[in-house]
Amino acid sequence: MITLDVVFETLTGSSPPWVDHVISDVGVDSRKMIPGALFVAVPGEEEDGHDYLEDAFENGANFAFIQHQVPNHHRVIDLRSGQDVSSMDPVETPFCIWVEDSIQALQEVARFWRRKLNVRTVGITGSVGKSTTKELVASVLKQRYRTLKNPGNLNNEIGLPMTLWRMSHGHDRAVLEMGFYVLGEIRFLCEIAKPAVGVITNIGTVHAERAGSIEKIAKGKAELVESLPDDPEGVAVLNYDDPLVRKMAEKTNARIFYYGLGPEADLWADRVEGLGLEGIRFRLHYQNETLHLRVPLIGRHSVHTALRAAAVGLIEGLTWQEIINGLRIGHTQLRLMVVKSESGALLLDDTYNASPQSMLAALNLLEEMEGRKVAVLGDMLELGPYEEVGHTKIGIRAAEVVDSLVTVGKLAGMIARAAARSGLPEERITVLENSEAAILYLEDALREEDVVLVKGSHGMHMNRIVSALEVSS
Repeated sequence: MITLDVVFETLTGSSPPWVDHVISDVGVDSRKMIPGALFVAVPGEEEDGHDYLEDAFENGANFAFIQHQVPNHHRVIDLRSGQDVSSMDPVETPFCIWVEDSIQALQEVARFWRRKLNVRTVGITGSVGKSTTKELVASVLKQRYRTLKNPGNLNNEIGLPMTLWRMSHGHDRAVLEMGFYVLGEIRFLCEIAKPAVGVITNIGTVHAERAGSIEKIAKGKAELVESLPDDPEGVAVLNYDDPLVRKMAEKTNARIFYYGLGPEADLWADRVEGLGLEGIRFRLHYQNETLHLRVPLIGRHSVHTALRAAAVGLIEGLTWQEIINGLRIGHTQLRLMVVKSESGALLLDDTYNASPQSMLAALNLLEEMEGRKVAVLGDMLELGPYEEVGHTKIGIRAAEVVDSLVTVGKLAGMIARAAARSGLPEERITVLENSEAAILYLEDALREEDVVLVKGSHGMHMNRIVSALEVSS
């Protein structure tokens, strides 16, 4: 963990001899402070973190970054002028550190600290599957190395620096998920984190409304491979099955390691068999070796996740036994949960978010299940110009898979219409406006033999449907 003297050294170039405090954690949520933590007060459009200083200190924080005046009863060390603080008198905790910009100070310290540590870093980005890949890669690397990873989805310009503050001299590897909304964002994260290995999952239309075209999304994701070192230490792990990802090999001087479902890739799989909730079975090929694996990943699409994690394991020198152990014990199904409804139906809760790619993967999983297949699908938001084609594609696939389709929301109506055009009888299609209407309908419609996929964008509140239908404890 970072000590307070590192903070002062980063921001002023010097440090008082008395600031040897260990900073136990760092964060922007005053409710999550622990004793010895540093609170980063961030002004926002609706709320100002400075208003929660008292809460942060009451919850245990010893220090805080601030960027504007706070009540006089708070002890404040003003670093805005960058003065020499080596002879500063001791200040009793808790106290505030006044900087020009709180987030920028968080980032500068993370950058400085990262360069003091000899930790090899793996960066992961892509449109779908980043978090699951991060978890599985970390599980594999932990078989040999002490490994740090982003908690939850702390993958942006605030979350990633916070993760690096938690890095220590005891870590050997770091696995860092990197999110993307605008061009330049991943390049900025790479400048802080300095990844040696970059993993690209795929390119899709997630957040196209903000990012723009799929070509612009691909350009933004490619900033990871462009940032890799061009010496033998740099490796780009690319999805050969995705043409836009495969083409990223032209954008880096790092070594290329392809994974995919054909022999053109360095590491590839075939004979992929979905076993429903029991996982997947497949055959793995690398150089002259062939392995038969069964791993607890849900859905045939998860074979790509396994390939990514195995690829990183091979690059980092792990044995096959270490890699297989990591694949089998990794906490890989972050978001899909399985619960029973009051009627006895099995609910596949995949309500965290939705894109065309993840929606298709979820429908593929539903196809593997035994029972009457019901899909409850909500709007996919932020698709921008891909809105109509994305929802239409889902409707076509749903018609091939489901026995009953329930759509929730205005955009999801396009799924219903596409399913009807593709041959799903209209009496098997129910179009509803919101999650509340879906709850009322499903309470009477579900049967014991049903397997029910519930999925939609976070803003559609599809999780309320699962909460209302599942068996109360």
